[in-house]
Amino acid sequence: MKRELGKNGPMVSAVGLGCMGMSGAYGQSDDARSVATIQRALELGHNFLDTADYYLAGHNEQLIAQAIKGKRETAFLSVKTGQFVSPSGPGPVSGHPDYIRNAVMHSLQRLKTDYIDLYTLGRIDPNVPVEETIGALSELVTKGIVRYIGLSEASVTSIKKAAEVHPITALQIEYSLWTRDIEAEVLPAIRELGIGLVAYAPLSRGFLSGEFKTPDDLKDNRMHMPRYQGENFYKNLQLVEKISTLATEKNCTPSQLAIAWVLAQGEDIITIPGTKRIKYLEENIASEKVQLTKEDLETIEAIMPAGIVSGTRYPERFMNALNR
Repeated sequence: MKRELGKNGPMVSAVGLGCMGMSGAYGQSDDARSVATIQRALELGHNFLDTADYYLAGHNEQLIAQAIKGKRETAFLSVKTGQFVSPSGPGPVSGHPDYIRNAVMHSLQRLKTDYIDLYTLGRIDPNVPVEETIGALSELVTKGIVRYIGLSEASVTSIKKAAEVHPITALQIEYSLWTRDIEAEVLPAIRELGIGLVAYAPLSRGFLSGEFKTPDDLKDNRMHMPRYQGENFYKNLQLVEKISTLATEKNCTPSQLAIAWVLAQGEDIITIPGTKRIKYLEENIASEKVQLTKEDLETIEAIMPAGIVSGTRYPERFMNALNR
């Protein structure tokens, strides 16, 4: 299944592949297995590969370069920039034009390509006017280095300012049954502007798969996120169990139901569940076949209305980098 990303934008797979977990974000990863997973996605026609220059200091881009060698034209490369990461989590951001110009050249080298399909500002820099950052990105489009420009986790104000400088093709932001903040203001705004939505974490970092039963099941950085801790964990688990029951009735997995729900929210939405295994990649892709009726959507809404989840999606110290 292909969808148009943004007004007059590129046709990309409705279910893309988030590659972050292939670089140690969620436990140990295996490069050979990850490369095979990326190549399987391309074989199945799912061309949207999402990465960032700050995923393990460029390792993720190098991994993708291995996977797409000789197959560049079959891949749609989505690359984020402007975020620094430390072992303890997200760090400072930079939207300075000089930083952007330098970063893109390094990404091209690591990816072994001469252009990036969608280049996205990972976070809005509060110290640099977004117009200046988009101006630098626009220059890259003019030079043919970048084909489309995206934003991530941006406020309506920043999105509108950016769109006045150059057409914005996509907004990448967390959107799932658990995270629906954008429905109030952001989603209507980008639709008015003709900007597509790239929904990341559609499975709420795996929780909606139903595989986690206690907080002890989490052995990576998810254990530091409020939604997966203590009382919040068990309250949220009750919601997942109800979704799992509905998934059984629909003859699909809870993960497939969650992804299908995101896709059902509009033809202008694609989603990028992350995985490093072919098994789960194929399961995620099969979500496209799950047909949710009006009654199904109403049932899901009754189980998980907006705002019902317990806990914030990031620790408080990281929340201030969102919605700038």
